[in-house]
Amino acid sequence: MKNFPISNIDLNGNELKYVSEAIKSTWISSTGKFITQFESMFSEFCSANHAVATSNGTTALHLAIEALNIGIGDEVIVPSLTFAATANAVLHSGATPVFVDSLKDHWNIDAEKISDAITPNTKAILAVHLYGHPCDMSRIMKIAQKHNIFVIEDCAEATGATISGKKVGSIGDIGCFSFFGNKIITTGEGGMCTTNNSNLNERMRVLRDHGMDKFKRYWHNEIGYNYRMTNLNAAIGVAQMEQIDLFLEKRQMLRIQYDKSINFNSNLLKPINSIFGNEVEWFYNLNLSSTTKVNRDKLINELSKVGIDSRPFFYPLHLMPPYLKYKTTSNNLINAEAFGKCGINLPLYPSLSLENVKFISTELNKILA
Repeated sequence: MKNFPISNIDLNGNELKYVSEAIKSTWISSTGKFITQFESMFSEFCSANHAVATSNGTTALHLAIEALNIGIGDEVIVPSLTFAATANAVLHSGATPVFVDSLKDHWNIDAEKISDAITPNTKAILAVHLYGHPCDMSRIMKIAQKHNIFVIEDCAEATGATISGKKVGSIGDIGCFSFFGNKIITTGEGGMCTTNNSNLNERMRVLRDHGMDKFKRYWHNEIGYNYRMTNLNAAIGVAQMEQIDLFLEKRQMLRIQYDKSINFNSNLLKPINSIFGNEVEWFYNLNLSSTTKVNRDKLINELSKVGIDSRPFFYPLHLMPPYLKYKTTSNNLINAEAFGKCGINLPLYPSLSLENVKFISTELNKILA
């Protein structure tokens, strides 16, 4: 039986060469040429002035929040439909997440409802470019400027997505990326913060390295964190950045093939296109109709029987036990809940072939028929 995981890592470039070089140099911890090279390549790719490499995407989010001096008593607006790390980073800082609903016709945060959620305690909007699709950053930035609050972009799943020609991560005050094994590019584990603000860049670098004074070694002016990326991880990152345009191109080709091969009907809605910019294809995202009798979890189980891994959309955070006590902009966030019930992700990664996509689509069509 064929086997198609939901994601697969493409390490066919210079990854082994650069990791071997790092090992031979003995610079395998948080100092080495690949770290600065990776940061430089990534900031250039995003058209951001600065990039600060971190140990993973969650630490990137937390580092951004801490660098903006957000903490106890402060509120951060967060979409409910997102991975838990988004809200967890807010909670780790001592601040309070305020959950906002998705748009009715798209899973990203509803910018109009952000305004309703703002209070005197609001310090930031955490805009998640979910599943590679850009948020309504034009509206979000206007709201932030009006209320004098920060904007953090969670770009974990959206490396390479653009809005009016600008890469995500270069629009808000800080952009945060993940390089986990299933992301657009990977370093195994790793993350990045991007910013155009020199002061924020310097502060994140200090906080990333235990809060140690930049000029007075082992002198700490504040409590920091060990959120540094290793030279080994960065070596993989450099090799991945050399191939990122090819990765994005392949992902787009696979998306087009899925669109052609799947039989869409009243039960299975056509994929949503980004309405605020040019998305990148992380997974292939499908939505069952809210009126369908097809059981999403049963569909996932049936696909697994023929070797096709799939996964449900994220569950809305406001429904899960750790987050029940935190504020929402209404008693229930109906759009986020609808996407959480009906969404399904199919495999999509550069090493997947067009013939593989045709096979997956044919099996999906058989099950739904």
